[in-house]
Amino acid sequence: MSTREAAAQAFLARQGWGVAPLTPLAGDASFRRYWRVANGTRHAVLMDMPPDKLDLKPFLSVDAHIRALGYSAPEIFAAEPSEGFALLEDFGDATIATRITGGEDEATLYALAIDWLIDLHRKGAGAIPADLPRYDNERLLEEVGRFLLWYVPAVIGAEASDAAKREFDAVWRLLLPVARWVPDTLVYRDFHIENLMVLPRPGPAALGLLDFQDAVAGPITYDLASLLEDARRDVPAEIVAAMRARYLAAFPALSPDVLEASWAVMAAHRHVKCLGLFVRLAKRDGKPAYLGHIPRLWRMLEASLDHPKLAALGRWLDNHLPRERRVVPTP
Repeated sequence: MSTREAAAQAFLARQGWGVAPLTPLAGDASFRRYWRVANGTRHAVLMDMPPDKLDLKPFLSVDAHIRALGYSAPEIFAAEPSEGFALLEDFGDATIATRITGGEDEATLYALAIDWLIDLHRKGAGAIPADLPRYDNERLLEEVGRFLLWYVPAVIGAEASDAAKREFDAVWRLLLPVARWVPDTLVYRDFHIENLMVLPRPGPAALGLLDFQDAVAGPITYDLASLLEDARRDVPAEIVAAMRARYLAAFPALSPDVLEASWAVMAAHRHVKCLGLFVRLAKRDGKPAYLGHIPRLWRMLEASLDHPKLAALGRWLDNHLPRERRVVPTP
């Protein structure tokens, strides 16, 4: 038994669960780990966020806020932030991704996710808890900066020049205000179908929500792009078009051109960020499977560049990372 598993068993004992078997569940791109726990008729999910690497408190705070809005975040049965453990309601294994693989109707499942975003965004400022961090320029620039730190050196064998870095920063400082043409909301940030469940509950509560601890306050378009321009899977073009139309129909006062411009910037931001992040996961964290998503990220990023507002980013890429350099790095 590892030291962390022993600590998990001690946490369970303190919470009155005795010695309960721990069944590992699929992890994610962070240092978080999950176990399914059973004790008699009781069952739950144990989330492990090592306190020397991650802070459990934002998860607990966002969870409480989402549940107060009437949505389905897991109930917290017990938590010890100083130890990095929380005992969560178990939503099962059937994510939307799993259901689609099993043959359920893809459009219906995506509509459930879009309708949840519509309901959240209709709440306006009420969707945003007072203590939620802002998705400000500093945070957004740090995220796309991972592209320079990890992806660029991996494919050209050297760091980008100081001049190229300054130009890259200037391009994004011009783009980010366009992303803010739309209202702000609670941005889930990892709003994709591997983090979403279907529950036997009415209305928006039918969507079970996981892994929202990185939530911030930012443009409504970020989660739309995260869902429909998924870094991990190809979403059929007809579903993307139908879900865009479904969202716009719910907000008749929202200009389609404004939404499109903000969406293009936020989608490009996410794709650039993930190009850097996925290389970092492979090279630093020993998770090379993420490199398999690189070609998809480039396809989606290049599609985003068709929007006139992204012309400057397109020129930067053509000058510093031409198409023959847009490859999958070696692990």
